[in-house]
Amino acid sequence: MLQRVIFHIDVNSAFLSWSAVERLKKGDTLDLREIPSIIGGDMSSRHGVVLAKSIPAKAFHISTGEPVAHALQKCPHLLLEPPDHKLYHGYSQRLMELLRTFCPKIEQVSIDECYMDFSEYVEDYESSVTAAVLMKDTVRSRLGFTVNIGISSNKLLAKMASDFQKPDKVHTLFPEEISTKMWPLPVRELFMVGKSAAATLEKLEVLTIGDLAHMDLKILESHMKSHGRLIWEFANGMDDSQVQTEESELKGVGNSTTLAKNAETASDAKEVLHSLCRQVSSRLKRYGQLAGMISTEIRYDSFVNVSHQTQLPAVTDDEKILYHHACILFDELWNGEPIRLLGVRTSKLATEPEPVQMTLFDLPKTQKEIQADQAAEALRKKFGKDVIHKGW
Repeated sequence: MLQRVIFHIDVNSAFLSWSAVERLKKGDTLDLREIPSIIGGDMSSRHGVVLAKSIPAKAFHISTGEPVAHALQKCPHLLLEPPDHKLYHGYSQRLMELLRTFCPKIEQVSIDECYMDFSEYVEDYESSVTAAVLMKDTVRSRLGFTVNIGISSNKLLAKMASDFQKPDKVHTLFPEEISTKMWPLPVRELFMVGKSAAATLEKLEVLTIGDLAHMDLKILESHMKSHGRLIWEFANGMDDSQVQTEESELKGVGNSTTLAKNAETASDAKEVLHSLCRQVSSRLKRYGQLAGMISTEIRYDSFVNVSHQTQLPAVTDDEKILYHHACILFDELWNGEPIRLLGVRTSKLATEPEPVQMTLFDLPKTQKEIQADQAAEALRKKFGKDVIHKGW
């Protein structure tokens, strides 16, 4: 049985981050995330509440939801930025589109957070943590803001994990980690334990999540009815709710990797491109998609990013064809400098059942070639992506 792997992705201080990125795009040299600042109200009226705060503002004990006037008393030099909900909606859409290129099984639960059922896609990576780190780093490099990602076998624990140390972090909270990572936390930090519930629990001398997990359920239900059972189950990591995915158009499939050691030769770089194209090909096949365009991305050791894209002669999911064109683009791009990151991305996707127009130089695969491809893909799914390779 396939083991469940659930991600919870949460934007770090979303409104403030998105406003900060937009200001920087327009040439502002001041990053709202690096100074005491908040989103909410306006300076002239001093009305409204704090919708989001920077980490430096948090040092002044400013909290989300408190009146702006109170926040200004705590920090008179606090910078106020009015909210721009149209802007935030646009950033949220771009985030979800990018995340779907990694995995289409997403349940968006608010403008700045979502769950992802990554169970079927872990095999494309060394581990779930490797995949999540790549995902958060891609969000930061492409969109300019950071996210936290929590990983577990259910939605509750994934959400709890994403709330651990911030920003720009990946945390796990699997069932075997509950006793060390979750039970020592104050009971008010458990999902679905609000101020009223926390007050009731504290009267019962339940101070930590571990205290709640070990409490007599009958006593808890006598004080808190069905809500008591719910939070007791949560304290014990129990949650069987499913990621409720919505049908959405997949706009692209890609992968990128930051190299452990800079690539300084074309052969070293193309070996990485080969691996990336193998992964992209595997994911296209899994999604039932064929790519009509491919792009290659290079980030130099100087952190300068360059990329080229090209239309493919015909839509395809074939690893060899993707690799061939990725290498052509690489040769056009590379200036000889050491390479820190390489990426391959496909777009202009078509669903597999659609007729594929062939070029004059294409020959259809024989039945033996098709069967060989299918057998190789089945072996990779069963034993891992590196179990078999094509000869070039």
